[in-house]
Amino acid sequence: MYAIILSGGKQLKVEVGQKIYVEKLNNVEVGSEYTFNDVLLIGGDKMINGNPTVKGASVVATVEKQGLGKKIRVFKYKPKSNYRKTQGHRQPYTCLLIKSINA
Repeated sequence: MYAIILSGGKQLKVEVGQKIYVEKLNNVEVGSEYTFNDVLLIGGDKMINGNPTVKGASVVATVEKQGLGKKIRVFKYKPKSNYRKTQGHRQPYTCLLIKSINA
């Protein structure tokens, strides 16, 4: 059984026991449970399609950790004007372990 959920403006396909990384979820502590109520589709033996979401469906996950992603460098450059600017960015994320899919 799998489900497609909506988190941080992105759609994710999840299964029980899977570890996923999503955009940072505010006000959640490590070790606590988080429930996704925006379930777009539940698949398996019988597929349930939402319009836009499946009513009464939820996905329960445990928060594993909160962290920062790998650093990327943003380099801006304009020729012939001596303009160069380097900037770094680390995207915050939340790591979740999917516990159950409730239909």
